[in-house]
Amino acid sequence: MNSIDAAHRGAPVNRGLALFRAFFALLGLAAVVTQLVAHVQLPPPARVSNFFSYFTIQSNIIIIVVLGIAAVAAWRGTNARWLDYLRGASTVYISITGVVYSLLLTNIDVNTSLPWVNIALHYTLPTIAVIDWLVDLPTPRISLRKALIWLVYPALYLVYSLVRGPLVDWYPYPFLDPRISGYGQVAVMSVLIAVAAFVFVAVAALSTRLAGPRAHLHQHRQPEGPVDAV
Repeated sequence: MNSIDAAHRGAPVNRGLALFRAFFALLGLAAVVTQLVAHVQLPPPARVSNFFSYFTIQSNIIIIVVLGIAAVAAWRGTNARWLDYLRGASTVYISITGVVYSLLLTNIDVNTSLPWVNIALHYTLPTIAVIDWLVDLPTPRISLRKALIWLVYPALYLVYSLVRGPLVDWYPYPFLDPRISGYGQVAVMSVLIAVAAFVFVAVAALSTRLAGPRAHLHQHRQPEGPVDAV
């Protein structure tokens, strides 16, 4: 990364955006905690470790934390390059959650049985994350080459799920369960989701080019480094 990647940059104070982020971070936190309480009350073989092994839960925890950090940054009028990358990554992950659920899991039990929790985690937070990303795009832009690091976590999650599955005799999602359709089907679905994840990363990274006209907002506070090359 160049010098600006690690630099703490000035940004306009935006209390409205800060409150927007804080509200939905708290909503997401309430949804996750509520569902966790409901989960631990289930009879065996329900496990807390299984609850936290859903990509839905993990991605929502990530976006909750990131929205909280970004809320503080907007309230104080500060920003850092690492936060830009963290916001991009969390937006990609929660978008994967929303799209995969809508396409593959709407009629399948994924341990979000409470209706308002299901809506919050699978629809509301993904939508809010995309809106937040688009209304506060980072400057300078994030190159696609650097944004590819966002794919590391989904890849590690896939490995974790496939390695842990046989050990605990449980898989978080049917399309990752080789007991249903075999490893061939799991491989096909994994590749398709990986391609979709790459598309999400590409869209998120390339969308930062739209922030070009806003770059002058920060120039009077601190000089910017060179723009990332694609």
